[in-house]
Amino acid sequence: MSTPLDLVVFGRQPPSERLSFEEFLAWCDGETLAEWVDGEVRSMSPTSRRDQRLLIFLTQVLGIWIDQKGLGELHVETFLMRLPHRPSGRVPDLLFVAREHLDRIRPTYVDGPADLVIEIVSPDSDERDREEKLREYEQAGIPEYWLLDPLYQRADFYQLGPDGRYRLVLGGRSGVYHSRALGGLRLDIEWLWQDPLPNALDLLRRLGLLPD
Repeated sequence: MSTPLDLVVFGRQPPSERLSFEEFLAWCDGETLAEWVDGEVRSMSPTSRRDQRLLIFLTQVLGIWIDQKGLGELHVETFLMRLPHRPSGRVPDLLFVAREHLDRIRPTYVDGPADLVIEIVSPDSDERDREEKLREYEQAGIPEYWLLDPLYQRADFYQLGPDGRYRLVLGGRSGVYHSRALGGLRLDIEWLWQDPLPNALDLLRRLGLLPD
């Protein structure tokens, strides 16, 4: 979702030299939003109001679902995911780590692939999210990848096949997606484009997680 900036982000100038992952962690101050790719620091911009509202909505719905089901941990926006293949340190909008993989979680990052990654697409991040990150997440073996585009009201849901390649399980403006990573969670795509967005607790009651 976040978009690269050429200069200063939140008052900080990205270093021009290449950094090791450890140097990158030392450079980050917990407030500067940036990714580490091939040793380079790629700064990122704040999100739009529309995208932030969708992010909060998903955090509420998925967070309660995951907690109530005891599935694992959900992390939001500024939590780093280190991937060895490129190598890179990405900051997805949302990432989920299953209970059986919680040993991958460090104090400030996930050391290895998450079980689900969600990116909210902005105009400037479209190519990066749909091409660069899709290939990278596929190579890292991330089982599910969601691409949500509020501007064009399109959602694409990828799942990793037995051959290690992503398959587009569902894509478009409508339909109901069943998440394998999240224990069969049913997500109606049209919920994502409503204005205002649905009440998270009402949706969880409809999904049978909370009592009426």
